[in-house]
Amino acid sequence: MEFSFGSVAFVFLVFAVVFVFKTIKVVPQQHAWVVERLGKYHATLPPGLSWVFPFIDRIAYKHVLKEIPLDVPPQVCITRDNTQLQVDGILYFQVTDPMRASYGSSNYINAITQLAQTTLRSVIGKMELDKTFEERDHINTTIVSAIDESAANWGVKVLRYEIKDLTPPKEILHAMQAQITAEREKRALIAASEGRKQEQINIATGEREASIAKSEGEKQASINRAEGQAAAILSIAQASAEAIRKTAAAIREPGGSDAVNLKVAEQYVAAFGQLAKTNNSIIVPANLGDISGLIATALQVVKSQTKS
Repeated sequence: MEFSFGSVAFVFLVFAVVFVFKTIKVVPQQHAWVVERLGKYHATLPPGLSWVFPFIDRIAYKHVLKEIPLDVPPQVCITRDNTQLQVDGILYFQVTDPMRASYGSSNYINAITQLAQTTLRSVIGKMELDKTFEERDHINTTIVSAIDESAANWGVKVLRYEIKDLTPPKEILHAMQAQITAEREKRALIAASEGRKQEQINIATGEREASIAKSEGEKQASINRAEGQAAAILSIAQASAEAIRKTAAAIREPGGSDAVNLKVAEQYVAAFGQLAKTNNSIIVPANLGDISGLIATALQVVKSQTKS
């Protein structure tokens, strides 16, 4: 009897322990557990300590509410200009409604992946090859908008999509590299020609400025010479005028006229003597009487000056 009572007590203890473990549920932070009661959705357990009825309730689904990165497998897309392009991307999403994530789709991760691939092919098909490299942000935004609208029924929020790699065929890569090389060589030639052009402009500008400076210098020098010559002529004219005034004043004095005649006679005789010495010919004046008269007048002036 004691053995039977002890066995019953042991069984009851085991049942109680199992009941307690089945009743108490501890949900971790950033997790959500979906509870079904008799096969039907009953509740979503939040993080912390929760209670359920054993053998009636069961934890059907466990969801992580953190942001989850999903690697989208690479696929080949065809661009608008019929070029094959292998695209590899990554998708970031978050479960926002655990109930819909449990019952909205049989596999929301697979559904999101497939939808991302089909949307990517559609977006790439509307672009040319060159635009796909330039419009990454546009591609990412379009894919997020398209997936997020459908993923709302699955209790999932698509946060962003990032293209990891765009790989065109090898032939296209070689052609692009050749194009880039040609473009760089073109820019180098343009830069060199611009440099030579600027050099020629600088040389021409320097020569023009030098010519202007030289002409300005020559102009100033000519002005200075002209002013110097004018000043010299003016000085000579003033000196000549002063000499003439003094001569005229001397002539008006007593004996001045006789002095002038004597001076003229002396210069005449000296000039005639020099003219006669220029060659072997003898030069005789046409009117000897004028000469003798002039000499006589000069001698008379000299005698009168001596007596006085």
